[in-house]
Amino acid sequence: MEEVEMMRGDKLILRGLKFHGFHGVNPEERKLGQKFLIDIDAWMDLRLAGKTDNISDTVSYTDIYRISKEILEGQPQNLLESVAQLIASATLAKFPQISAVRVKVGKPHVAVHGALDYLGVEIFRNRSTDVPN
Repeated sequence: MEEVEMMRGDKLILRGLKFHGFHGVNPEERKLGQKFLIDIDAWMDLRLAGKTDNISDTVSYTDIYRISKEILEGQPQNLLESVAQLIASATLAKFPQISAVRVKVGKPHVAVHGALDYLGVEIFRNRSTDVPN
């Protein structure tokens, strides 16, 4: 119930981030790399920023973008689950005012015989249950 209530609250939204990375279990993925699509929602109270119109009262979208870029273009991971977890963990660690984060990681170019937009994972991490004290 807490998760559902939180998901109705204020959030920062990052959609359609595109990066070239070398994640995957197949040797071709590690050698050639591929495009990854990222969507992120970061829940936090935005009332003060709405009142003050001051960037110091919120989290900059570009800071979350940079975290994603560093992870996607950085050390290769075998699984998209790991990539998503790294983004979620780094975001929650760097910004204590963010109470929860949802990260979607998609691969649009996969070795599947059939039409598709992408295959991927989506995770939700809540500071109160997923971040050690």
